[in-house]
Amino acid sequence: MPAAERIPAGRVSVASGTDVLEVLARGELTVRGRIREASNAVLYCSVSYEGQETVCVYKPVAGERPLWDFPDGTLAQREVAAYEVSEATGWGLVPPTVLRDGPHGEGMCQLWIEGSDTDPESAEDGGELLALVEGAEPGEGWKAIGFADVGEGRTALLVHADDERLRRLSVLDAVINNADRKGGHLLTDAGRLYGIDHGVTFNAEDKLRTLLWGWAGEPLTAEAVGVLESLRDGLGGDAPLALRLGELITGAEVEALRARVAALLASGKHPVPGGDWPAIPWPPV
Repeated sequence: MPAAERIPAGRVSVASGTDVLEVLARGELTVRGRIREASNAVLYCSVSYEGQETVCVYKPVAGERPLWDFPDGTLAQREVAAYEVSEATGWGLVPPTVLRDGPHGEGMCQLWIEGSDTDPESAEDGGELLALVEGAEPGEGWKAIGFADVGEGRTALLVHADDERLRRLSVLDAVINNADRKGGHLLTDAGRLYGIDHGVTFNAEDKLRTLLWGWAGEPLTAEAVGVLESLRDGLGGDAPLALRLGELITGAEVEALRARVAALLASGKHPVPGGDWPAIPWPPV
């Protein structure tokens, strides 16, 4: 299969007010190529439904590589669960995502975001979110992540922006127990921030591994506390969110999700790295 060739923007025509989820879930998927650098099968597709057309990422369950710490064939469901929780926060940090059948069987289908990535050398779409800086301090407007080897025996400080969008995403990642928040999983489009690649989330054991440690130990914002309180209520008993997540992840994982929300509310602070799991993914970008 060829590498993915992007469809010109003029061919993408989802009308304003159209239910994008319905297009993704019911439309005809046509595979255009494969994202070669992805570790699992990631297919770039067009999807058409009742005169509407857009582009999306399709990740078939059959193309998932087995992982020692996650049940086989569950990554697509976890991607959808991350979208459901993101929507429940009201922050809209995960692109529209559905579980559906496709040309290679059941899989996750997610709206393609034509945004700039956050490579430290890129400064598109409103400025950098990650950077490498000289010295031991991040500087105004930045939060330190850690030192990185930049070759020839030199190191530089890897930093992320002190940005409210990233701060919200750090809370979402703590809630869903994201084990792989890399810089390449951050996209910006028209001023909005999106996180992608949520296949390794919701584990019942603590596996939070992220670049977004800049607020570790700091008090949660009042906004975040309000969102967490709403999530706590939405995860109770027979609430719609709890029932929906029960279709996507295990009962033990739903209980662990409730416990993480409760722990964040009890501490009132952003989590700090634990000692039993690498805190930063590799490679970080």
